[in-house]
Amino acid sequence: MLDVTSMPNNMTKVPMDLITASFIVNLDVPDITTAAAFYTRAFALHTGRRLGAGALELLGGPAPLYLLQNDAGSTATEDGNVRDYERHWTPVHLDWVVADIDAALARAVAAGATLEQAVREHSWGRIAVLADPFGHGFCLIQFSDAGYDALLA
Repeated sequence: MLDVTSMPNNMTKVPMDLITASFIVNLDVPDITTAAAFYTRAFALHTGRRLGAGALELLGGPAPLYLLQNDAGSTATEDGNVRDYERHWTPVHLDWVVADIDAALARAVAAGATLEQAVREHSWGRIAVLADPFGHGFCLIQFSDAGYDALLA
């Protein structure tokens, strides 16, 4: 098993004979400075490396978060799709697992997040749906003692 606590900061040094050595999260944003301020205040992340003018590493979570500056309207794909930072739906989003959803919600909203669905209760825990200032949806999740095992039949 891979010991992720001993992984080097430079992911190119990770042995690639593993099927999956680790994962990182890349997030396009229109302004790195504003995005860094949001993510450090909302989730207590801290700045790692500045990777040139267009990328910033944030650390402190279970995986590095890389903010990638790409202007709104810039080409996103070869078929001509362009980046749009208005609120958008995507099947891939971040779920932030927290110990206290009420405190995490207050912190995220104070940092600039928009609450889209208030905290809801489930057998597996509590969830709130939000959006960051750049249109990316995310959830805050506080698991019950059973967590997702509560869904097992």
